[in-house]
Amino acid sequence: MFLLNNRPEEWSDNLSIKDLLERKNYKFKMLVIKINGKLIKKSEYLSAIIPPKAEVQVLHLMSGG
Repeated sequence: MFLLNNRPEEWSDNLSIKDLLERKNYKFKMLVIKINGKLIKKSEYLSAIIPPKAEVQVLHLMSGG
């Protein structure tokens, strides 16, 4: 198990940020993602593996005016 935006989620081996985004159907272009407080760059989404008991935050950035 791990926390995604403070909600429990089922964890699996080698779950990457890219896999998580696909699993949760996140389609927003501007995302800020952190694993245990560490900012994950978009170029690292495939290689960033979520460890068990991690705290993952996915924030949607919105622009407008």
